[in-house]
Amino acid sequence: MAHMGITLIQGGEELLADRAISEAIAAGIGATVTQLSADNLELGQITDALAPSLFGDARIIVIKEIQDLASDLSEEVMSFLDNPDDGVSLVLWHKGGVKGKALLERIKKTKPLLITVEALKKESDKVDFVRSEFARLGRTIDSDAAQGIVDALGSDMRELSGVCSQLASDVTPGSPISSEDVAKFQRGRVETTGYDVADAVLEGKTDLALVTLRQALDTGVDPVMIISAIAGSLRTLAKVSGANRGSKSFELASSLGLPPWQIDKARRQLSGWSPASLAGAVVALSQADADIKGAASDPIYALERSVIAISRSRGHS
Repeated sequence: MAHMGITLIQGGEELLADRAISEAIAAGIGATVTQLSADNLELGQITDALAPSLFGDARIIVIKEIQDLASDLSEEVMSFLDNPDDGVSLVLWHKGGVKGKALLERIKKTKPLLITVEALKKESDKVDFVRSEFARLGRTIDSDAAQGIVDALGSDMRELSGVCSQLASDVTPGSPISSEDVAKFQRGRVETTGYDVADAVLEGKTDLALVTLRQALDTGVDPVMIISAIAGSLRTLAKVSGANRGSKSFELASSLGLPPWQIDKARRQLSGWSPASLAGAVVALSQADADIKGAASDPIYALERSVIAISRSRGHS
């Protein structure tokens, strides 16, 4: 820690701020840690946390989002800065902006260890972040592949970090992560997400279906892929509905061309579906497919409407 054991983390990127806080805590081996956040502090809590310890033990006090501290709580921090305790490492996170400026200036006068965690705006910075994530994980990534991850995920740093971790664990060590690895991973995400929507629809969980649909669209899943997933699941239901209910799933697998687990899943989902409601769902889906491929002025609305219609048709004869 710097002079007086004060670390100032400044910037709005939560992932990087959380990491800086974790690293500051990890550096204080054996220290007692107290974490406070401006949104739920009461008068006196900061003073109590910073009060001298009876046992003289090392302590780390973290106060998050100090830009939102009320003036009387800011004064509690300033009082400590005027009379610091050598046994305390104080870690302060200011998200940026003009709020809390007086406190920020006062902290800077103590010459703290300053860590900047600004949100990454430039495309090149995000690509550099992806490279650094793989470096942290002991892996390397091709330039095109790093760009591909950024193109697919945009600016959500936690999601970028999560995808880097997933790829690093999925791809065999020994060679750089390639564009092919990224494309394969993306296909897997699309497929999984499309079928998550389909599962919620066929189980009649309309609210969950809409939430999952919105998440899928937000992560860049093509609406056509979602329609395809629902259509595939409906075809599976239709196949399984016509099979002998007394037969075991493994006995039907070869004749239906489906793995036993998929037959078992379809049998569970068939509860609440009748031949008439299944036929109605197929008609609604055909209309949605036409809408998405150009017949509708708002294909996303058309997709949402069909998801509602199909999920609600479950349970109706």
